[in-house]
Amino acid sequence: MMARLDTLPARQVAAGIAAGDFTAVEVARASLDAIAARDGQVQAFLQVSEELALAAATRIDAARAAGEPLPPLAGVPVAFKDNMNLLGTRTTCASRMLESYESAYTATCVQRMLDAGVIPLGKLNMDEFAFGSTTDSSAFHPTNNPWDTRRVPGGSSGGSAAAVAAGEVTVALGSDTGGSIRQPASLCGVVGMKPTYGVVSRYGVVAFGSSLDQVGPFGRRVEDVALAMSALVAGGRDRLDSTSQDCEQDYLAHLDDPIEGRAVGIIPALLEAEGLAPEVRAAMQEAIGKLAASGARIVEVDLPNMANSIAAYYALAPCEAFSNLARFDGVRYGYQEPGCTALSEQLSLSRAHGFGVEAKRRQMLGAYLLSSGVYDKYYLAAQKVRTLITADYQRAFAQVDAILMPSSPTVAWEHGSISDPAALYLSDIYTISSNIAGNCGISVPVCLGAQSGLPIGAQLQGRAFADATLLTFARALERACEMEGAVAPACAGKGGEL
Repeated sequence: MMARLDTLPARQVAAGIAAGDFTAVEVARASLDAIAARDGQVQAFLQVSEELALAAATRIDAARAAGEPLPPLAGVPVAFKDNMNLLGTRTTCASRMLESYESAYTATCVQRMLDAGVIPLGKLNMDEFAFGSTTDSSAFHPTNNPWDTRRVPGGSSGGSAAAVAAGEVTVALGSDTGGSIRQPASLCGVVGMKPTYGVVSRYGVVAFGSSLDQVGPFGRRVEDVALAMSALVAGGRDRLDSTSQDCEQDYLAHLDDPIEGRAVGIIPALLEAEGLAPEVRAAMQEAIGKLAASGARIVEVDLPNMANSIAAYYALAPCEAFSNLARFDGVRYGYQEPGCTALSEQLSLSRAHGFGVEAKRRQMLGAYLLSSGVYDKYYLAAQKVRTLITADYQRAFAQVDAILMPSSPTVAWEHGSISDPAALYLSDIYTISSNIAGNCGISVPVCLGAQSGLPIGAQLQGRAFADATLLTFARALERACEMEGAVAPACAGKGGEL
């Protein structure tokens, strides 16, 4: 049988291996061929783990030959954002600070995917320490958008989104602190989900903002994301993460439930906001119409404090980043400045030369915000705004099952065309509030822009721990928009055949 790996969904890959249509080793080699053919253009990967992939595939084929039951994602090609530890690979966070750091253990989220039978293809590029919205702040190289390699893939999980969009892997894991899954998913035309805070274990994931970070999956189809979510929660609560909750369930069970009579909230003011590209506004209106045609009730709701979410986030997140990154000092591990004779000089120069510009900017901002006389004015005030935003969501979700809004205010922009950091921060304006409140969110591709021809994603947000319901609405939107499984045309036809 001949099949294109870059168009096969996860369920078909696993079913094909189980049925003997092709072997897991053939799938692994096809994915490696796709990476070899395409990643020179896309640059999604920082490390390709060929030996790990072929070893995992060989074990799957041996289990099938022995008549053993196969796990649910047996043979599905997957790669991981490079802030997730995986034994046998480096975990660099796309930073010179950790350029040579070898993973000492495997993160829980990665291990649960391995337990589900995936083939680990390697580590994916990101903004350094997840600070950014472009993946251009990686210390090693930028990642390019597979739809137009002159453009950014978004960030900070840009490598994860690009690898899926390019057909290099079927599923990828990313992390989302303020939109770092949903924004690149929108720009690359794939599905990306940020689960509720606490649903997926963060153990073994290098922290950015510990009260904001959440791991989630990318896929070209909502079903692929639902399958990955089921694997990520298998086994229930992770005792190694104190914020982990027992959310074990089958996210496929209600994926195709009808949404007739169920309520979708919209916020009219957001659809008229300054900075929202006209083609994105038009796409949102089209998505609203298609959900209504699918039987959903469209209800206007309000999130009055959402306008303050960017300001609150950039008080909260840098403080947590400053605290979390203090450990990277070149003493126990990490970049170590050569030729220093004094410890103070060693610490100072190792951090000065080991971190990039944006990483230093965020840490310095955090240090300032936590300083005496400033803490109450900004950090404490931001925590109060966080409470108000959370209460706004609770009132809104008393009226609706999900809220629809843009994932990104624009389509993907060209590398280097936005140089102002504050302007880049605004690319997460529609995503940050759900991290602050801890709710779940997902970006679903709905169309190609009328002017640009580039992907546009619509974001659905759900109440905390209603992740399964959110996936039901995402699947309904995907069906209505008929945007399943598109592989970026710049990469079509280049490798990946079985």
